[in-house]
Amino acid sequence: MDRRYSVHMKAEMDVGTNRKAFQINLDHQKYGTFAEIGAGQEVARRFFHVGGAAGTIAKTISAYDMTFSDAIYGPADRYVSRVRLNTMLDHEYDLLLERLEAKIGNERAFFVFADTVAARSFKEHNESHGWLGVRFQPAPRGEPSQIIIHVRMLDELNVDQQEALGVVGVNLLYGAFYYSEPERLISSLQENLAPGKIQVDLIKFSGPAFANIDNRLMSLQLVSQGLTDAVMFTADGEMVQPSEILHKKAILIERGSFRPVTYATNDMLDGARRQFLKESGCSEKDLVVLMEMTLENLLSEGQLNHADFLARVDILGALGRTVLISKFGEYYKLAGYLSRYTNRMIGLVMGVPSLIEIFDEKYYLNLEGGILEALGRMFKHGLKLYVYPMIDEKTGKITTATQVEVAPNLRSLFQYLIDNRHIDEIADYQKDFLRIYPPAVLAKLKAGDGSWEEMVPPEVVQMIKQREFFGYRAAVAA
Repeated sequence: MDRRYSVHMKAEMDVGTNRKAFQINLDHQKYGTFAEIGAGQEVARRFFHVGGAAGTIAKTISAYDMTFSDAIYGPADRYVSRVRLNTMLDHEYDLLLERLEAKIGNERAFFVFADTVAARSFKEHNESHGWLGVRFQPAPRGEPSQIIIHVRMLDELNVDQQEALGVVGVNLLYGAFYYSEPERLISSLQENLAPGKIQVDLIKFSGPAFANIDNRLMSLQLVSQGLTDAVMFTADGEMVQPSEILHKKAILIERGSFRPVTYATNDMLDGARRQFLKESGCSEKDLVVLMEMTLENLLSEGQLNHADFLARVDILGALGRTVLISKFGEYYKLAGYLSRYTNRMIGLVMGVPSLIEIFDEKYYLNLEGGILEALGRMFKHGLKLYVYPMIDEKTGKITTATQVEVAPNLRSLFQYLIDNRHIDEIADYQKDFLRIYPPAVLAKLKAGDGSWEEMVPPEVVQMIKQREFFGYRAAVAA
């Protein structure tokens, strides 16, 4: 980066961030604690730097040494974790109330800002990330609410990561105090930061101030607003940072629209799962199954339909599935993302039409190495495709993965991947389910044609009818 540009960007970053910190310092009502572990006291430093911090800061603490940290907050398996962050927020907030509520609780709204961070080490190139959170009273003696985020710091230099962390921390605190709309707060997290410095891959709002907030929609905002490439939540709707789920696990992932989940959706996954467990040698407890929806898919009707999105997620949740929402149009980008978190086997589950798309060169015109580069990236980490067959409605002919026709210039490459078992056909499947197509099911569902119910698992049928998902209309009597 041109040094003049870098200096200019840092000046803008400092001015905007300092303005926010100074406004908080001048707000007589806000008073609290900063507790920061790792990477120095980057957020508190901003408030001291701009002046007037005595009106805002009751205490700052940096329990850098593990023994000190354990003595204050108790021992932890992982110091840079959601558990440690919550312990810090609990401890420091309780102390604030214990020591100051009786004295100034009528006039001050208390807050705790905390972070626990692993910045770039001088000794090794470790994952640079952190958990940041704020617990705050909206008004004196009010019930507190809380926001936590997980950030990945993308700068190469430790000092640049520290600067970025300070900016994000100020943005989070400012947003919690002054932005009533969570979407506005989310977009503000990257204010005064140059592109490519951080990613925010988890956010969770809780407490009375956010009683009507659906955190799954807030996760969707992280992707749609460009703060991260992907977000994840479990079947019960809990936001999770990907490493919490994927760390050193084998992964099987099925991409789809899930509008709705059909017998074919489940048959495809079940067949792939049986083969994957047999071939990988991993146990059920070491396997994570993900259902992925891309932002492109969610935008298929031109804009994000929140009710439609939540309907899909609710159905997947009812089936016990962990959901990944991503902006990875291309499969090789998805493969690279998953391999960041595990060195175990990864399997992608798809139908024959998706396999045909993978071998269409028009999707790789933006890559210097074209389709060769894309496939090299995709299969770099031992990834494997499990492909569900396709049936020709007119002839009844079934096409499996090994029978797919590709362009003449790609046949040798395709055969190489087949011969080396990078592409495998799902052999165990229900032939009747091959004739189930989600778009046709959706059309019947909307038209009041009750035959759609025969193509969808009963628990999904019940949920769609009870909650009138996807424009459901009751079957019209003959």
